Amino acid sequence: MKVIVYSIGKTNESYLREGIKLYLERLKHYSNLEVVELKDVKPQANAATLMQLEGAGFLSQIQKDDYVVLLDERGDQMDSVTLSRFIEKQQVSSIKRLVFIIGGAFGVDDQLRERSDKIFSMSSMTFSHQMIRLFLLEQLYRAFTIIRGEKYHNP
Repeated sequence: MKVIVYSIGKTNESYLREGIKLYLERLKHYSNLEVVELKDVKPQANAATLMQLEGAGFLSQIQKDDYVVLLDERGDQMDSVTLSRFIEKQQVSSIKRLVFIIGGAFGVDDQLRERSDKIFSMSSMTFSHQMIRLFLLEQLYRAFTIIRGEKYHNP
């Protein structure tokens, strides 16, 4: 199973880029994982139009058979062990691509939300969409170490 993380725009802060690089290196041992940063959409007159254009960009990348997980502040929360069980379940299913989507600063439009198979929230707190990239990769790494019974996660 291939894991793909889609997000909007480049990661600007060097400390976030360094953390992302660290977890991508660690994740190589566990999964065929790809991080794809879609181009920023030019600023729009209103947030709804911006979200619609960003959503269209995401939808153009998603394949028909992809299992799509949308990260959204209004989604269900899960702990790290539950995430590891979720990923393990996807690994043993017939899913070829597990796709995680991190929307832009204003969130995502309803069309993308409707296409998603699962919606979950990383926290009830609000973080920048650039920080969530690092947090998601760390949680994916943690999930894979839990699946393999390796020391990283302290129950």
